[in-house]
Amino acid sequence: MTLLVAITGWEVAPWVERFRRLLPDRRVVALGEPYEPDEILYAAAWKHPPGTFAGLPNLRAIFSLGAGVDHLVGDPALPDVPVVRVVDEDLTNRMSEYVVLHCLAHLRQARLYDGLQRERRWWDDRHQPAARDVRVGVMGLGVLGLDAARKLQVMGFDVAGWSRSPKSVEGLPTFAGETGLDAFLARTDILVCLLPLTPDTRGILRESLLTRLARDGRLGGPVLVNAGRGGLQVEADILRCLDAGVLKAATLDVFETEPLPAASPLWGHPAVTVTPHNAAMSAPDAVGAQVADGIFTMESGMPLRHRVDPARGY
Repeated sequence: MTLLVAITGWEVAPWVERFRRLLPDRRVVALGEPYEPDEILYAAAWKHPPGTFAGLPNLRAIFSLGAGVDHLVGDPALPDVPVVRVVDEDLTNRMSEYVVLHCLAHLRQARLYDGLQRERRWWDDRHQPAARDVRVGVMGLGVLGLDAARKLQVMGFDVAGWSRSPKSVEGLPTFAGETGLDAFLARTDILVCLLPLTPDTRGILRESLLTRLARDGRLGGPVLVNAGRGGLQVEADILRCLDAGVLKAATLDVFETEPLPAASPLWGHPAVTVTPHNAAMSAPDAVGAQVADGIFTMESGMPLRHRVDPARGY
């Protein structure tokens, strides 16, 4: 059995070394190294060059090395084999940390107080809302979205969730599909987007959606937090909504082009917080172990966990 490691944008050597340690009886090769196409049974991928896997006749499964799989399902030459996504407790916790941090930062006006400190100004403000007065809407109720919603509830926020298809979650008001979207947006002061990137969700964070967010909230205007995928957002629309007062602020961890170009106006906008796609970094050892476990599971004849539904794209 040979595992092909197909990565761009990350350092490849540590991943190859990790898999050789986890799979000592198997051959592990990286793109660019010599191998016979028919010897490859498994692939571990992150933003592989499109078409990489098309000529591998014995390929049995492809494992994503990150939480997202849009880099795989978006490949028009992807073979018809199982695609497996990462579900890692550490990654989930890190994402929830990020979401809670930035919702609290908007609640407690952290950017305002940073500015006041730089100006050495003391401001006596006794009218800040409590978390219970602020409605957070989480778009995407997968593993990441549900965990973030639960932890926001612990902090006292009034939380609801939206997903493409109906979901029943104890203790969490939920909305679904296009028919439920208006009601969901109308009760949302902070919109947290953790959707997967699919043809249906690409560009969903555009002006026509942002203008439907609540206008009667305690924050003085709605706020956007996107830690999902850059392809979910239309950055020109976000900037237009910020400048028009449709949005009060935005925290963005992902972007249409990454790294975010130095010329992007998002960098210097006073109402935008930019983070460099680090909301939830995968723990490499945990991800590697999950891939190795998936290979052992498949070879033992057991069903794979966390398989992607190609029709849904996640």
